[in-house]
Amino acid sequence: MPWLHGAPPFRRERGITTICCLLVAALGLLAVVVLPAPALEAKVLPQRPPPQPGLPWLQVTGSRITTTAGETVILRGFNDDALLQTGTAPLPTPLTAGDVSLMQQQGFDVVRLPISWSLLEPRPGHFSQRYLRRLAALVALCARHHIYVVLDMHTEDFGVAYGGSGAPAWLGVPAVPNLHLPGLSVAWQRHLSPAVNASLAFFWLYPNWQRLYWRAWTVVARKFRADSAVAGYDLYNEPHPIPIPPGIFATHLLWPFYATGIRTIAKVDPNHLFIVEGDLFGELPTAIRPLHAADVVYSTHLYAGSILGSPFTGQERPLQQEWNQALSEAGQVPAPYWVGEVGIQHSRPKAQLWAQDEIALSNRHLAGWAWWQWDDSGGWGVRQGRGPVDRSWLETLSQPFIRSAPGDLLSMGYSPGRKLLWADIVHALRGSTVVVSWPKTQGPVRLESSCVRLAARPAPGSGQVRLVMLAQSCRLQLAS
Repeated sequence: MPWLHGAPPFRRERGITTICCLLVAALGLLAVVVLPAPALEAKVLPQRPPPQPGLPWLQVTGSRITTTAGETVILRGFNDDALLQTGTAPLPTPLTAGDVSLMQQQGFDVVRLPISWSLLEPRPGHFSQRYLRRLAALVALCARHHIYVVLDMHTEDFGVAYGGSGAPAWLGVPAVPNLHLPGLSVAWQRHLSPAVNASLAFFWLYPNWQRLYWRAWTVVARKFRADSAVAGYDLYNEPHPIPIPPGIFATHLLWPFYATGIRTIAKVDPNHLFIVEGDLFGELPTAIRPLHAADVVYSTHLYAGSILGSPFTGQERPLQQEWNQALSEAGQVPAPYWVGEVGIQHSRPKAQLWAQDEIALSNRHLAGWAWWQWDDSGGWGVRQGRGPVDRSWLETLSQPFIRSAPGDLLSMGYSPGRKLLWADIVHALRGSTVVVSWPKTQGPVRLESSCVRLAARPAPGSGQVRLVMLAQSCRLQLAS
């Protein structure tokens, strides 16, 4: 069966191939239930060259993302799917220099960039240099504006052959119908398609398909191994177990998959963060197997009250419960926590309050996030196609925060009403620098603490304020 090794499957003999496929899947599921789980350990030895100006290399220190000098870093910004192929649709509106400049001015410091396996490897074993150049150009654009990029090999509904994103059209399980059921939206047609779920199950149960996936990742990693503007690699978007039972999926398939991927990528690039995601179903817990590897970050997507569960009524409790679960899982990995996606459609009732509550919770837990998303025609984005920027929504998301801090950052909060940012920093060296993300629309900064001073007059449009610590401990307060 040549298609098992990555050859296009849709032209093969269907009957015998489908039977063999189902037998392999059944045997694979039996094996992962009966056999002991492999050790979840990956050796990573960073070999980082000098960083780009203003974008130091990132690593994991304890439960925080830090620079290699030990400063705590908080990454907040947007997703943007400008280079993501979905089905046969054309690529979305490009991310422009104006977009990235506006992000910088408003104090954001990261873009999570979904990328396409289908465009990277349009034919088996053929990797598109043109696509890699486009990807590198977008990373360089963000770097010029001192914005990190998280590269996310994005998968939704297995691949482009079924109208989703991820796997190239030449990969899939043949002869399983891609049914279209009446009364369902296009998205739910894909989610429930037997063809989609058969291919997903085979991907998780058949190691050779995973080897193809990690081979594609190594092509990307080799391209960016020396680039500190890339914060890290989000290894797999929204994994889910259907039709495999969730507990078996997580403990026997998902975490060993991540360990294998980190080992594989680290052979060509041990220098970046490895971001691993929990189960797609955010309101249900992900079973965690500890993963011992350097620079691992845990991520989930926060949509309680926005997509998942009961609609948001203004009560923070469901949002906090989702945070508590994610933070608990991160602690079990163990790894810092970063939110790869969080968002709400603007037209939803109390959408602005939902966004403010999510940001307040991220402050409380000293966590970064990437908002879904910058450009979205469905009413989720700051921009909708080539239309004007939604300035009101951008203002809602543009709040000051501590971008990097020496010593130990203990707490942080922001009052939109008073336009006041506060943070507690201890164990810092006198003379060390605190970098505060300060939106241009926030206006001039006013210090309300004597334990710091301005390092210099903030550069117009820089989106940041640099402060010098005058004491080892400081209750820092800034207002506009």
